[in-house]
Amino acid sequence: MSLTFNLDFSPAYGSAVEVASGVARLTAPNPGPFTFHGTNTYLLGKNTLAVIDPGPDDDGHLAALVNAIAGRQVTHILVSHTHRDHSPLAARLAGATGALVCAQGPHRSARATSSAPMPESGADTAFVPDIHLADGEVLRGEDWSIRTVLTPGHAANHAAFALEGSGVLFSGDHVMGWSTTIVAPPDGAMADYMASLDKLIARDDGLLLPGHGAPVTAPGSHMRRLKDHRLSRERAILDRLRQGDRRIAEMVTAIYRETDPKMYPAAGLSVLAHLEDLVERGLVETDGDASIGGVFRPV
Repeated sequence: MSLTFNLDFSPAYGSAVEVASGVARLTAPNPGPFTFHGTNTYLLGKNTLAVIDPGPDDDGHLAALVNAIAGRQVTHILVSHTHRDHSPLAARLAGATGALVCAQGPHRSARATSSAPMPESGADTAFVPDIHLADGEVLRGEDWSIRTVLTPGHAANHAAFALEGSGVLFSGDHVMGWSTTIVAPPDGAMADYMASLDKLIARDDGLLLPGHGAPVTAPGSHMRRLKDHRLSRERAILDRLRQGDRRIAEMVTAIYRETDPKMYPAAGLSVLAHLEDLVERGLVETDGDASIGGVFRPV
């Protein structure tokens, strides 16, 4: 099955767009190569609300959220992970609404040995939640219940949120329809990403509302294609190693021939994430810890 992407998306900046029963989406005005048209913030509920992924620290987006909230009580602010396009506005929104900020935890690296720089929006190291969410933990409002589904991979503290009884899952950056997900050390880990992907495939949700781009309307088949894509990338890396490539830059040039060279640094970190996993599984070796400038050999 070939992997295809849905680029048909209108951000409707400043406006709340209904995307499911009792769920509205506001897209932050932070478009870019890693955020598509911007970060999606979701409002859940009718009378008492939850806000999912408040987004970047942007005055205009905060004003749009306050306008859409329209004086209703906000009890919880849920954050999928601590990248600066998702979590920084949480503190200001909590101050304006009195809501509790909920997330898996503060920012952290996925692997203690990883020292690679993060290429996308960066880490929100100032973020501290009021409530640390465990896997399966349920938060309840007047007309909604949200179950936490921990999905490390894109970030070590990444969580998805399932709207109980609806088949709707807020998938954050773990699964999106417009692009594959960046899995880059030190924030991300490929073994974690693949395990979390299997976890979501097993859930069999009917609709994914992602952190960027349009809803994913056929989640099962899309996620299986994403898994196949990652396994294909792993095979390509092993093939390059067997052909004599030893450094990540060589592999990126060969594997990402059709990619804009401006994206090569991000691609290099994705290859590093695969190599970290392959080293841990005993299929590849390197001197010391896997690093962006390391020399790698097939076992």
